This record gives sequence, structure tokens and C-alpha cells, in this order.
Amino acid sequence: MPDCNSPLDLDFVLREDISDADFEIPASIGAAVVDFRNLTAAEAPAAWESLRAWVEWFAVRYRISESIVPVCWWKHGDLVEELSALHAAHTVAFDPSDSGFGPIRWHEQLDLAMPRLRHAYYSQCSRGHNSRTPRTWPNAADQPG
Repeated sequence: MPDCNSPLDLDFVLREDISDADFEIPASIGAAVVDFRNLTAAEAPAAWESLRAWVEWFAVRYRISESIVPVCWWKHGDLVEELSALHAAHTVAFDPSDSGFGPIRWHEQLDLAMPRLRHAYYSQCSRGHNSRTPRTWPNAADQPG
């Protein structure tokens, strides 16, 4: 124990106080964030199926028009990333371990995401699917200058 004449070492006191405590650290809350950039071939089928099922549910439940999330959403990288983020946030927000604020917080995040969804697609394929040519960086280097 610390000397009474010296300032309290709070870290020491807390360690001593909880050293005999018997408690479990809860498992992480429900959603796995999908990093499509680093998705392996083994992980891809389950990740895409989960996202597809959620996007279909989301579009019907929230009456999202095809002008915002088209049937070819999976061909648009920016839509995939936005929808994947919403999917992960939705999963966590409605996890049974949530304190009750998750659903309202998710709806606030959805409200913020809607303009990004509109901008990401903006009826690009309204007259047939037109894939955008990805931007390239032919002279890019790992280090500046």
C-alpha cells in the first residue's frame, strides 16, 4: 500500500481493489465490419449474402426507391461501402445487449446517410447500367517526392 505521506497512487489502489474480483468481460457486440478491400475469397460469399439480404430488407422496410438504391447496387463501390456501414451499424444498434439507445441512434445515422446514398448513385444507371471507369494513379508512389 502507498505511504500515507505521499500522494495516493490511484492506479495501485484500483488494481488492489479489483484484483480479487471475479467478472467476465462481455463478448463484443454483434456486427463484424466488412472491409471489402481486404475481403478474402473464403469470406466473400458469406459477406455478400449477408449484405444482400440486409439491403433487400432495408429497401423494402424503409421504402428506399430504386433512384437511391438500384437493383444493381452491388456494382457501385460507393453504394456497397455505404450500405455495408449501415448494415453493421444496424446490427449493433439492434443487438440484445444494447441499452435501448441504439435504435434511435441508428435512425439518426440513417438520416445522415441518406444524402450520401442519393449522391453515391444519383440515377447513374437509369438508362441501362453504365459502370464508371475507376480512377487510376499511374505515377503513384508509396512515398511523397
